[in-house]
Amino acid sequence: MADYTLVTGATGFVGSAVARVLQERGHRLKLMVRAGADHSNLAGLNAELVTGDLTSPETFANALKDCRYLFHVAADYRLWVPDPAVMMNANVEGTRRLMLAALDAGVERIIYCSSVAALGLTKDGTPATETTPINEHDVIGVYKLSKYRAEQEVLKLVRERDLPAVIVNPSTPVGPRDIKPTPTGQMIVDVASNRVPAYVDTGLNIVHVDDVAEGHVLALERGTIGEKYILGGENYMLGDFFALIGEIACVEPPRIKLKQSWLWPVAVVSEWAARGLGVEPRVTRETLAMSRKKMFFSSLKAQEHLGYAPRPAREAVVDAIAWFREHGRIHSA
Repeated sequence: MADYTLVTGATGFVGSAVARVLQERGHRLKLMVRAGADHSNLAGLNAELVTGDLTSPETFANALKDCRYLFHVAADYRLWVPDPAVMMNANVEGTRRLMLAALDAGVERIIYCSSVAALGLTKDGTPATETTPINEHDVIGVYKLSKYRAEQEVLKLVRERDLPAVIVNPSTPVGPRDIKPTPTGQMIVDVASNRVPAYVDTGLNIVHVDDVAEGHVLALERGTIGEKYILGGENYMLGDFFALIGEIACVEPPRIKLKQSWLWPVAVVSEWAARGLGVEPRVTRETLAMSRKKMFFSSLKAQEHLGYAPRPAREAVVDAIAWFREHGRIHSA
């Protein structure tokens, strides 16, 4: 009998939060994990683990066996990669083939975790929605492009193959269990550790990771197949967000605001050094280009149709800082 709920990416930040909400709802969990992955975020979860990888489609059939629902949360999430083809293969082709495998397995409903990175932005900086126009040629960065193309593949399969998928578009999750950490989590650690002397201001939408997880499950319970739902929280200018981190962490936030153009040469050198050392650069030309646009979003559709109710962003930052401190990530400069 098909009674499992499969979660991909459950060792990660968002995936582990989704698995926890599903467990609270009484779902019988199966978690697809990569070989050698850190299992720290699986503590407290009662689940069957199956080995699988987005770059190894031959693992999908076993993972999906006896599954009624699929939450596809796994993704290669980096703001810079030395070889873009690697990210495209995992996020786009891996997603497409997983969706096809889910069809073959007779999965009843799929929740695909996309991203606001796959959505359009308004020209005047007002909050964007699920229907804000987007042109692929305007998408900046390999990660954003991979998420845009993956979402398009899912929508195409909904239209052409009746894929029973609902799409959720989380904004910028913040909170506990950010073990990697995510780029935003690293920003929180750096500001709270007094390691950020200056910044380039931009706009972003901050949401508690547990609210994003709740939104995923609400999409399963109340979402409409083929529809997209933004799972966001509050819109912040980066300077104000850093001030919030500073207040909660009891440190002085960075006050020096730089222009994007001033950091362009630094980004070029940073990328060059990163390629040689095999590490991720702290600043790239793509992130500088992205910072020119305010990533402001509205979650009104999810609130009205799903009953989504995100808590204040402050609570997300409080929980994130507490977790980072508990795990020794925040250090005084």
